[in-house]
Amino acid sequence: MKASHLTAASQLKYPQFWLLAIGAAYIAIHLTLTWKADNSSLLGMSFLFWAAISSLIWDKRHSLNLESDIFSSFFGLSLIALLLIKTISLTSLGGFLYISPVIFAFGLALMASGFKGLKQYGGELLVLFFITVPKLLPTSLTDISPLTAKFAGFALWYTGFPVTRNGILISLPTGSVEVYSGCSGIELIFQMLGLALLFLLMFPQNGKKKILVPIIAVSLGFIVNGARVALMAILVAQRQMAAFDYWHEGDGSLLFSLIAVLLFGLLCWFLLGKAELRNKDATESSK
Repeated sequence: MKASHLTAASQLKYPQFWLLAIGAAYIAIHLTLTWKADNSSLLGMSFLFWAAISSLIWDKRHSLNLESDIFSSFFGLSLIALLLIKTISLTSLGGFLYISPVIFAFGLALMASGFKGLKQYGGELLVLFFITVPKLLPTSLTDISPLTAKFAGFALWYTGFPVTRNGILISLPTGSVEVYSGCSGIELIFQMLGLALLFLLMFPQNGKKKILVPIIAVSLGFIVNGARVALMAILVAQRQMAAFDYWHEGDGSLLFSLIAVLLFGLLCWFLLGKAELRNKDATESSK
């Protein structure tokens, strides 16, 4: 008992254990707040992103330069302290759940490696930034509602529905819907872009695949959300408002996000399988 006590106490002298404890505590706080906010979409993506980022950092832990200066450490600690104070005094979660992860990760990286060592965490910080973008930038820069409405209208027309469109208003003979910024799919698109970056960080690709993977991920997010908008227009036209609410704000809306993620997962599985087959053929030919 005495030996284990001394071991645990001696471990606390090393900064990496403090950094690990602070990081784990914040991740638990963020996931708990997201769960209490009943934001299932963000909760699922946050859990996936935090798990993948933690795995990436853990895999390269031995190669990280954990040397920070006083100013960087103080600045990073101040950012984290302000986040915790803000968390305690929150009256409405709103965009805080989207913005806080990248601020926290930035502060923790400063505490760990200083400004000079930030490049070690560039990919992981960029992944978290993709969660933040839809809430951080002005709506005028991220609003793709007209484009989403055009795609949904075209999909309805192509499948035989008598649809007309005026800006963001999609009209069928017996009902219409307006595609506002919240339904444009921009949040899903950036989340898919974050997933694409995670895949490239965990399984580096060569050549055109580095560009192709993000493009496909963004396209999947846009197309799947466009199909969701088209479905909601049909439900409104058929006066099925209960079903509309389910697919608009209920658990049904999460299904489309899951579809986009699963389709992207199939792409990743195909690329990895193809790479494994290529390596196998190269190994056999070298014998």
